[in-house]
Amino acid sequence: MTTAIRIDGKARAAELSAHISADTARLVQQHGITPGLAVLIVGEDPASQVYVRNKKRTAEACGFYSVQHTLAADTSEAEVIKLIASLNADDSVHGILVQLPLPPQLDEKRITQSVVPQKDVDGFHYVNIGKLTAGDTDDAFVPCTPAGCMLMIEEQLGKDLSGKRAVVVGRSNIVGKPMASLLLAANATVTIAHSRTRDLPALTREADILVAAVGRAHMVQGDWIKPGAVVIDVGINRVEASEAGDTVSRLTGDVDFAAAMQHAAAVTPVPGGVGPMTIAMLMANTLRAAQLTRQRMK
Repeated sequence: MTTAIRIDGKARAAELSAHISADTARLVQQHGITPGLAVLIVGEDPASQVYVRNKKRTAEACGFYSVQHTLAADTSEAEVIKLIASLNADDSVHGILVQLPLPPQLDEKRITQSVVPQKDVDGFHYVNIGKLTAGDTDDAFVPCTPAGCMLMIEEQLGKDLSGKRAVVVGRSNIVGKPMASLLLAANATVTIAHSRTRDLPALTREADILVAAVGRAHMVQGDWIKPGAVVIDVGINRVEASEAGDTVSRLTGDVDFAAAMQHAAAVTPVPGGVGPMTIAMLMANTLRAAQLTRQRMK
């Protein structure tokens, strides 16, 4: 039995970041515009702190202007929206990212929708979601994780997915639904599955492209996978494991990676697969926001 290709998201993200850095340098040199990314984090969620540090470090490495606003966990909704309004009006900021999750007193929907669509580099604003669904993305932003997944799928199967059957396990607004829209735009035949789907393993076995985004460690077993499928594991789950008598915490995906490698043609690992691509696509969206701003200034 042939072992699948391990899709190296970290290497692909580094390659993409190098192109973004070069394009940023040209934008600065030729037009005097430095892409600006503002990240807003409320509270001290440990995982969020790590993600924000990674985003800031990558933005600075790409040559961006990077600013972080860290607010106390008990910050009011009015204060958060006031800060976003000031960033919306700041010409040095081209992209605004609100780190999720937010503390319970804050209305996530209201806050994410207060970012103007042209600075919504996360692709969460209803204007950007609508344009993606309608297939009109010339001046819209696609959510970063699905966009990164599509690049990895295209590298394995090409841009035209005509005749391919895709199954997306997960129906979130952040991954599942936009992922389905992107696959449809590439001519795949798409099914969205979820926790209430009947006989899920039988459905996933029909998939030439399987995207797992449910947040349940190792839910997708090896025998759920069609031989030769491309498997994209979006899950990031922290699990406890015993190592040399100690309990350690490890990151793992929604797919049983070792088993999937015996069935699929190509699989993304966790960590080192989708995660780095998500951050790279955030940088790509921010650069594009700056470029679109320049076009509007003409």
